[in-house]
Amino acid sequence: MLRSRLAPDVFALPVDRLREGYYSDAYFNGAKRVLEVKDLHPRVTMQVFQKTDAAVLGGMDEALAMLRLCSGRFEGEGAGRSWTDGWDQLVVHALFDGDELSAWETVLTIEGDYSLFAHLETVYLGALSRRTLISTNVRRVVEAARGKPILFFPARFDHYRVQTGDGYAAHVAGAIGVSTDAQASWWGGKGIGTVPHALIAAYGGDTVAAAEAFADIYHPEINVTALVDWDNDCVATSLACARALGERLWGVRLDTSETMVDRSLWGDMGAFRPNGVAPELVRAVRRALDDEDFRHVNIVVSGGFDAERIRRFEEAGVPADAYGVGSSLLRGNTDFTADVVLLEGRPCAKVGRRRRPSSRLERVT
Repeated sequence: MLRSRLAPDVFALPVDRLREGYYSDAYFNGAKRVLEVKDLHPRVTMQVFQKTDAAVLGGMDEALAMLRLCSGRFEGEGAGRSWTDGWDQLVVHALFDGDELSAWETVLTIEGDYSLFAHLETVYLGALSRRTLISTNVRRVVEAARGKPILFFPARFDHYRVQTGDGYAAHVAGAIGVSTDAQASWWGGKGIGTVPHALIAAYGGDTVAAAEAFADIYHPEINVTALVDWDNDCVATSLACARALGERLWGVRLDTSETMVDRSLWGDMGAFRPNGVAPELVRAVRRALDDEDFRHVNIVVSGGFDAERIRRFEEAGVPADAYGVGSSLLRGNTDFTADVVLLEGRPCAKVGRRRRPSSRLERVT
């Protein structure tokens, strides 16, 4: 099957600054400068890998865009300085975004005059490391959810500039929805979301009024989903929203703080841990909705979910229909490393490293 890659212009890279080494570690810029001044053009094979088993590759198309648009050298000085592209002089082989990786597996090789791409090591490794972290974490929660939708909701926990690439990394790993337009931009999607607490506050704490107003504007363009923990009574608030909105209500979102116990559980405590979005709370909301024939209303759960917690919910048969996952998707380590392993076609690597050929790599043309 022919697989495709995103076009370089999708990434809106700051090409001039990348070419100048503005975002690169100074020692890589220094290495490039030494080679140019000394008129040395060593032909190397650079090999890129990471050390985590069952990682899911992200950021490859972004890294390749950097190599396509920013490898090369400046010629001349001052106003007469010009850029000479180096991409056509490189031989690049790479895996694809979304590929599952084993530890130490080669994901990218770059063959050619090292002076053409020495300044890019920082930025392509950074793209691979960050996006693979997101893809790996998302894939783990997707697998734990057993086919139920995963909503990618970490935007508020990180700098806005990482949203575009992180959203795409989540998308290729299986997340069904992202919360910002920026996160969805690389594949032409749109951000999705629920009626937020702040809108409920703007309506004086009236969840139903806020949900109705939201539905007036956005139904049926988006799936209207109401946050129902404002009064710490998810059962009563879910029913009130369902009665008021009817078929316009796609779902309710349970987001009870881990320091709170929902009112609907107060009479049943003693045999389970009741705080936060407990399995018993989800079951209580589902029963209440079904008892009034609101079976069309989905239940989204959020607040402190990660792969392990989702797995426990699924194994226990908790009737959640979708999971909103946030800051846990930003944690972990999938750092990438690049090593020169061949010089002029002969082995040349630091002690402990060696060339690791991979039949899975495909030539990037």
